[in-house]
Amino acid sequence: MLLRYVIVCFIALSFAACSSGIKPEKKDGFLKVDGQHFVDSKGRQVILSGINFISKDPNENYMPPQGKKTFEQFKKWGFNCIRLGIIWDGLEPRPGEYNEAYLKEIDKRIDWAREQGLYVFLDMHQDLYGAKFSDGAPDWATLDEGQPHHQGAVWSDSYLISPAVQTAFDNFWNNSPAPDGIGVQDHYANLWQYIARRYADNTTVIGYDIMNEPFMGSSAQKVMPLMLGAYAQVLAEETGQMPPSAEELEAMWASEESRLKALEFIASKEKYSKVVDAVYDLSADFERTHLQAMYQKVADAIREVDTNHILFFNHNYFVNTGVLTALEATTLPDGTRDPQVAYAAHGYDLVVDTKEVENPSYERVEFIFERIAESGQRMNMPVLLGEWGALHGKSSKMVETAQHLVSLIEKHNFSNTYWAHYSDIADYPYFQNALIRPFPQVISGNLIGYDYDFETGKFTMQWEEEAGVQAPTIIYLPWLSSLSEEISIIPESEKLETEQLKDSDAGWLLIPPSEKGGQRSLSLQFLLQDKEEYLIIEQ
Repeated sequence: MLLRYVIVCFIALSFAACSSGIKPEKKDGFLKVDGQHFVDSKGRQVILSGINFISKDPNENYMPPQGKKTFEQFKKWGFNCIRLGIIWDGLEPRPGEYNEAYLKEIDKRIDWAREQGLYVFLDMHQDLYGAKFSDGAPDWATLDEGQPHHQGAVWSDSYLISPAVQTAFDNFWNNSPAPDGIGVQDHYANLWQYIARRYADNTTVIGYDIMNEPFMGSSAQKVMPLMLGAYAQVLAEETGQMPPSAEELEAMWASEESRLKALEFIASKEKYSKVVDAVYDLSADFERTHLQAMYQKVADAIREVDTNHILFFNHNYFVNTGVLTALEATTLPDGTRDPQVAYAAHGYDLVVDTKEVENPSYERVEFIFERIAESGQRMNMPVLLGEWGALHGKSSKMVETAQHLVSLIEKHNFSNTYWAHYSDIADYPYFQNALIRPFPQVISGNLIGYDYDFETGKFTMQWEEEAGVQAPTIIYLPWLSSLSEEISIIPESEKLETEQLKDSDAGWLLIPPSEKGGQRSLSLQFLLQDKEEYLIIEQ
């Protein structure tokens, strides 16, 4: 009863004391990697949770028009990390010439994040290689050799059917000379070194996402025959009939409607794994040679000027489907493993970017996330799910889909940045009823697990507290006014505090560390009937 009384009193006092707003906790020092965890300068594990913030539009100068108030809102939503998209075409419009005006706009967003206590990592984004086809590389670095460009039923089909896109990637992996005679990949590494030198001492910037969804080029022509062949074999085993012909399989994949119908058959983990694992050898060969070598070249360039920031490595495009990655950590000049590396995986079901985005196979998505977790463990790196979601629509099914994805992120203790912010995202029920939720931002020790039950409003958490850590564990709470006084923490803590954000019902629960360390648990309850209903879900 005493503990309960103390908690209630502190909550009441906090509401009164924080009406003018609480400044975010100052982030001293660099965020680092310790095994499979991100840790701050106080020795606490950090769970990064945030959103992608990007413009792919040259008419916007590759920078979202939303301003400083958007970053204030990010904090209120509980985000502590922004994946800030940057575009090669905007950064290096001509070989070796860097766009200072664009870099100053990037600086401005980083400053806004710093003012709100948010971390930033920079994502060198590309889709279909370059601005000539979508976004990414400048035209001078797009060595497509005059090959034709083709589009398919879904935008990403161009990776598989466009000779121009594939040839441009081939020349990038082969480091073919740009118009100035310098290899196009060398230009890419030099650009990253220029960026790293600029932010080498900036503690708001936590690292560099070297390339978004790298694609293997023309060797990808072998992928679909392997996958479709495996699909045909699974189909034949299931039905006892002759497998479909190559022509029938190609026709099946040609339209979005028939493709979605085919995906229904491989909704189980067992069937799906047989299909995606058919391309593992091809995928692994590309990653072990071309992709690993590029990451090492860029890592070498960055480490010449910056040894503090984390290097985030994204697997190749096809690993998004659940193929195991073959990547390894890059090495330092002395040949030892670079300790400041992280796995920036992307996780989407195959229905993403289609009309069936709200109807994924839950089992298939679980398989993809399990594969990501397995790879993070193998590489002994923290996992930051750099992209997930890409949801749209206001139906109740979309809320359910989003909540399922969030439950998987919590199950694996992934850090994450949702894809992606858009101007009216707060008007979508899935956003307010799935992405906005309580979660542990920093932990005085090692997180064992946590869970938020969307149906009951109950939040639970377990962690192994380290005796030497003196700073508090901090839990983001979206609805302080709906927080029940029934808070259970074991072992008991005499001083729990909340800090409320200005002009918001959100804030944080601060749990001071015990002197002895050891395993601790927390359970708290939100009274959902008291929680503000933000939106009416369209049926």
